[in-house]
Amino acid sequence: MTEQTAADPVHAFIAQAVAEHDVVLFMKGTPDSPRCGFSSLAVQILDHVGAPFVGVDVLQDEALREGIKAFTDWPTIPQLYVKGEFVGGSDIVREMFQSGELQALMVEKGVALGEA
Repeated sequence: MTEQTAADPVHAFIAQAVAEHDVVLFMKGTPDSPRCGFSSLAVQILDHVGAPFVGVDVLQDEALREGIKAFTDWPTIPQLYVKGEFVGGSDIVREMFQSGELQALMVEKGVALGEA
């Protein structure tokens, strides 16, 4: 944990969530009820490849919504993490899925993919 993470409870929460779960999607809404099209697309892709994931609703907390952007230095939501590594937002996830890179990354990182 970096000094910045230790000093910032939002960054500490993000770091803990990413460390505790193999696949984490910081999104608007929940996996069962996405609140924006980009988050919905990311959920659909993760469901399609059979990746077990945890969704974190950034709309529940303004500090979290802004904190995740600062944590990754990435301006948009959703944001996908696989085994602690920031993968990208909705467009990157879609492109990686279409090329097969997302599935390959999941397998390479040891994420067990279920049946879609």
